[in-house]
This record gives sequence, structure tokens and C-alpha cells, in this order.
Amino acid sequence: MTPSSSSPAQPPASVRDLWDGGAVGERAHCVLAPNPGPMTLDGTNTWVLLEPGSSEAVVVDPGPHGDAHLRAVLDLVASRGARVGLTVLTHGHHDHAEAAPRFAELSGAPTRAVGAGHDDLGDGDVLAVGGLELRVVATPGHTADSVSFALPADHALLTGDTVLGRGTTVVAHPDGELDAYLASLERIAALTGDGDVTRILPGHGPLVPDAAAMVAFYRTHRAQRLEQVRQALRDGAAAEADPVEGVLRRVYAEVSPDVWPAARMSIRAQLDHLGIPW
Repeated sequence: MTPSSSSPAQPPASVRDLWDGGAVGERAHCVLAPNPGPMTLDGTNTWVLLEPGSSEAVVVDPGPHGDAHLRAVLDLVASRGARVGLTVLTHGHHDHAEAAPRFAELSGAPTRAVGAGHDDLGDGDVLAVGGLELRVVATPGHTADSVSFALPADHALLTGDTVLGRGTTVVAHPDGELDAYLASLERIAALTGDGDVTRILPGHGPLVPDAAAMVAFYRTHRAQRLEQVRQALRDGAAAEADPVEGVLRRVYAEVSPDVWPAARMSIRAQLDHLGIPW
């Protein structure tokens, strides 16, 4: 995809919404982990999914260590007269998955993820728990193990860090890879175009009520960033001893130094995508 104009891509208005979790429709409830920061936004979204009237819930991304948060998740499930039947992970980063072993102890429920042993998640797998149906959608790129979960009954997609509720995500090189990430955005765009997905339940930030608009923003933003990187290389970054730092100074000058380590990972992924040694 190429940028439609030289003006920066603009995200949909929903990214300005305040977010502290809570119920989203009939089946989803977000319990916000107490880990806000430059990379985690308001905190990690732990999603509790429960078919109305069911006694079994699915928990997506229990989050970082912290029994208070895990017990808040369990208390919510118990308040619905249910128990946790399954825990799933969108990817293995600690802010999403660190607490998974402890949560398994507290909940007594199995955990499924990509690369976790004999019970790995695979693209197209259908998870049925207590009448709730989730479909696994492979969306690598942010990390190699990143997956999303389609909730067909709500036309929703739980995207982990592949698409956030506010801002854009990092391609976490070397595990993350830009070619794969761009292909994942294309796949999600196809789901929104078919009407299968109309809203996104992200791993950080608020609910995205217009999935198509957010994915369009992400795709245009990525195309514009790549063009900025190409220009930075033409302007001299390619000849510097460290092209990554050269691109960082020219392209990411407006980005807070707090997220420069993440920006460097994305730049390395961009340079690999462009075939530029660094």
C-alpha cells in the first residue's frame, strides 16, 4: 500500500477515548492490569470472554505478575457464576503472558499459546468453551508467535499487540518481522472488508469500534514510515557508521526518548525489509 498523500495518516477518533476497561457487548469484559507506561498505554487488557448464561469463561492474556490483578479477573468470572475453562495468549511478551503459570495455578484452567508444547494454537483452530466460539487467526509480525482471536458472535477480533487501541505497535526485531506484519495487516483488512470483523478488542488501549478505519490507518502509517526511512537513507543515514541511529534522528525525532529502544527495533525491521545492511 502506498500513502495517498504527503500528510501524515490520521487515526480514527476512538484513539482519544479514555480507557479503564469494563464490559464490551454481551460477551467481553476487560480487566485492566495496573501496568501503565509508554509501551503499555493504559495497561495490559486482560479479556474475559463468556457466552451469556454459560458457566465457563475464556481469559485472554492474564498479563504481568501480580496476584491482585489475577484475583480481580477470577472475581469477575465468579461474579458471573462461572469458572475459567481456558486461558489463551496472543503472544509471549511478559506484559501479556508473564502471569500465565500463576494464573493456571489459581484458576485450574489449561493455557494455550503458539509454541507452548503439544497443545499449541494453530491458524484456523476453533476453540469452543461453554458455548463460546473463538477462531485462531495467525497474525505474526509484532512477534513470530503473535495470534489474534476472532469472536464471530460479536464480529470482533482480539488482536493483542498487532493492532492497538491507541497509537501504533512496534515490530519487535529480530523476533518480529515487517514482511509478516504487513501481511497480517492485509489479512485483518480482508476480515474487515468481508464484514466478519467490525471492531477490535486490542491488547492495550481502548476498544476500536471501527476496525476497518483503524486498519486502514495502520497500513497507511506503515507505508508512510517506510517512505520516511527511504528518504532518511537518501539524506545520509545509509552512509553513517550506524544507519539505525541515523534513521532514528531523522525520522523519529518527535518520538519520546522513552520509546527509542522500541523505535530502534522497528527501524532494524524496516531496514531488513528494504534490504539495507545495518
